[in-house]
Order: sequence, then structure tokens, then C-alpha cells
Amino acid sequence: MKLKLVSVALAISCVLGANTLTVTTQTGSYTGLIDPEFPHTRQFRSIAFAEPPVTASRWLPPTALPKSAAHHYSFNFPASCPQFVSSRPSVWNQFLAKGNLIFNGNQNHTSGLVGEATSEDCLYLAVWTPANATTNSKLPVLFFMTGGGLQTGGVNIEWQLPTSWVERSQEHIVVTINYRLNIFGFPNARGLTDQNLGILDQRMALEWVRDNIASFGGDPSRIIQWGQSAGSQSADFHSYAFFNDPIAQGYFLQSGTALLQNFDMDAAHTNFSFVAKHFGCDFPTDGAAELDCMRPVPFALIENFIGQYGDNGTQPALTFNVVRDEKIIFFNYTARAAAGKLAKSPAIISNCANEHSSLYAYPVNNLTEGPYEPAVLALDLSIWVCPTAATTQLRNALDIPVFRYQHAGTYPNLNPLTWLGAYHASDLPMNFGTYGLLTDLGQTTAFEVAVSVSMQDHILAFVKDPHNGPQAIGWEPLNANAPNGGTLLRFGADGKVVQTVNGVEVDGPCKGIGTYNQFP
Repeated sequence: MKLKLVSVALAISCVLGANTLTVTTQTGSYTGLIDPEFPHTRQFRSIAFAEPPVTASRWLPPTALPKSAAHHYSFNFPASCPQFVSSRPSVWNQFLAKGNLIFNGNQNHTSGLVGEATSEDCLYLAVWTPANATTNSKLPVLFFMTGGGLQTGGVNIEWQLPTSWVERSQEHIVVTINYRLNIFGFPNARGLTDQNLGILDQRMALEWVRDNIASFGGDPSRIIQWGQSAGSQSADFHSYAFFNDPIAQGYFLQSGTALLQNFDMDAAHTNFSFVAKHFGCDFPTDGAAELDCMRPVPFALIENFIGQYGDNGTQPALTFNVVRDEKIIFFNYTARAAAGKLAKSPAIISNCANEHSSLYAYPVNNLTEGPYEPAVLALDLSIWVCPTAATTQLRNALDIPVFRYQHAGTYPNLNPLTWLGAYHASDLPMNFGTYGLLTDLGQTTAFEVAVSVSMQDHILAFVKDPHNGPQAIGWEPLNANAPNGGTLLRFGADGKVVQTVNGVEVDGPCKGIGTYNQFP
């Protein structure tokens, strides 16, 4: 496959011009490729944005790359950062394995590691541009951060490859990134000053894009920071942590906000020390020695121990997630917003209509009826809908435009179990245009294509001009204080590609008004 892509790249390079597929950045030059299936889209699949966080740099903040004139071929996607994908039965690995959010098709059940390859040398990003983009194009840029609970994810996930969208639009650039995960991205170790390394990786990638995207035809002043699930929560973290220098002109928060405080403090650093002790690094009073001892331990051994510990249901559970350090992650986001410590950039904030159905305990003995619906509905509200409603109000109070949508569509090739409805991440293949991956479940429908195109076009209107673009196509910002709760868009419900609904239909239960309804 690699040789085929190289040959294709060189052949098309001869047609388009010798330098068309080679871009020079501050940190090196990169030769990309054009896939014949998408002849109008350049792909630069692997570009380093930081030094490899390996050996002595493991568990340290990312280090910027030096200026370089070295040349690189960017034909293959990078290795994902170290991670473990559970082999316990779930909707994701039983029914939605091909291309989905947390399982990119080739799990090694012995090691538990996801994908074709994982590596600590993983701080890379990928860039998709129109084939004819030049330094004069000044195209808007979507900067995407994967979800996966800050435990799994990466660039090479089939649902999240934007090739067909860029091919269709020819009006924007998409960047997707890797960042460190679980114990490598969020170690919470006693000997460290910085614990939220994965968030710092995201920021460094964003800075690299700001400094270099013009070489690909992008406009560094027109970057939209987009994330889904944990990536969305991360994007909102950035809007508070870097409010004075957000880089991004706007945010797209897809199923996740900073108000979702779903992490354990572990102030005594017991999780990291428990893992360290397992590997013979038992230094109860010396955090630096504990880290020095752990740095040579192969990353796969660490991942497998933590992952298998969890799969076995061993207690107490081990968790590695963001740490409230009052530098990157904060205790009180409501207070920070009230103090104006929130980027004033417009935002899209979205949810699926039945977010938690795919995240609830897998009903292995009840596939027809599914999990207990009232419990799922309660979690839909408490974890997804109401934090979205609250962060909308915080931004409304600062006169920050918020454009809201709800994905409520179900489609034969994306819904293997009818009770799933519009589940968490079901809008990802609609956004990216990758809905055709799960053909074993059913065929793509014309309605599904129409919904995807409409979603893409609404998002792209925001990307082009986050202040005025959505209104030009009839999408108004939501005013949560309006008598009807404002308005938002609903995609894919009631046989309608898109419709405008009152905010109280979605956010009302968070204010004690009405009942939240799933769709369909």
C-alpha cells in the first residue's frame, strides 16, 4: 500500500507540478499525496509538531521542534499514542467496530493495544487541503481533536478522516492531531509540576498550526478549534485556560464541555504510585526517584497492566484523567466565566439526542429492549444536555454567540440496535462524510447523505465566518433567556433533513420545564 501511494503521489506531482505536493514549514518540508479516489484533495498524513516525549522526556510537557530544512515524506498516518482498548463486550467493539470512535479495526487482544501501531513517538498531526491550495488561498481551518475519554483515540480513525468533506467543499482545510492519553498524558504523579500533558500537547499542536498553516494555503487568523466528546471538553478547557490568547477564532464543542467534571482528584497520587510499585518503583517519599525508575519501563507493559487491571474488574479502579491545577484545569468554571476569563470567540455547541445509550452498561442479555431507559435519560440530561445548556448561558451572559444543534437522525448502516437512537458519536460520520463505512449493517440512504451534506454546510458557514456566516443561511445564535428558550437546529428527525426547534424542547428539563424527549 505504501509503494502504491508513493507512486500515485509522484505521478500526480508530475501532472500538477513538481512542488505542488511539497510544502515547506518552519520545522521541515513535507511531501504529501493525492489518493485517486479523491483527486482534488492533498493529504499530509504525518507531520511532527513536537519533539518525541520519550526516555527522559516521558511525563514532561511537550518541547517545540527546532527550525529545520529536513525533508519528510508524509504518506502514512502516524502511530497512535499509547493506549489500551478494552476487550470487554460493548456496542463499540461488537457492532460498531469498523471505523468508530475508539476502535480503528485492528486490536491485538493479547497486548490490548489499538490499531496497527502505537508509540510514545506520537506527537504528530495530519493536514487535508484542496489540491490547488496555495499560500495565497487563505482558507479557513478546522482543527480537530479526537474523543475517547482521554484514554484512546488518534489521527488514524476512519470515521474521523475528512478527505471526502474537503474533496466536496474545496473551501477549507482540516487538521487532526494526536495527543498523549491516560497515564502518559495525565499521570498525576507526585514528582511532576505539570500533570495535564495531553492538554499541553493539544496547545502545542495548535501553535504549530498557527505558525505554519499558511504554507498549506490556510489562514492562521481563521482557525476553529473543534473537538468531539473528550476532545470537545478539551477545546472548552482551552477557551478558559488560554482566554487571553486563544489562537482560535471560534470553537466547535461537539458533545462535551468544561462543566462536565467527571474526574477524580486523587490528591495523594495513589494511582500512579500503585502502578509504579507494580514495576518495582516503590519510592513512598521520593516522587522524582519514582519517575526516574518508571521512565525506562516499556510503555506497552504499563498500558497492558492498567488495561487488564480494568478489564478484570479489579478494585479499587485506576483512573488517569485531567487534574485541577488552577493553571490548565480549574475548579470553578462558572466563576471564571463570570470574571470574564473565557475566550470571547463564537461557538457551535452540539449534542446527540440519545447520547448515553451507547455508553451505558452493555445489555448483553437484553439486546431487543436495551438498557433501562429512565436511567439513560437521566444521564443524557446530567452529563450531556444540562452542561451544554449551562455553558450556553455562561456565554450568553458575555454576549458570546452560541450556535446550537442536535443530531437526532438514525440510519440503517449506523444503528445496529434500534434502542440506540442518535447515540454518542453517531454524528461524527455525518460531519466527516464517512457514513458509508458500515455497509455490513445496511446501505447508505439518500436521506442520510442529505443530512450529512446539510450538517457539513452549516458547520462550514460557521468556519468561514463564525460571527455572521450561520445567520446568512438561517441559523441564529441561541438566546437561552428568550421565552421559548431560543432556537436551535435539529438534524435528521421526523424525516426532515434539518428543522428549527425551540430551545425549551431540549434544555427545558434542566430548568424544570417539560420533559426531555429522545429522537426518534
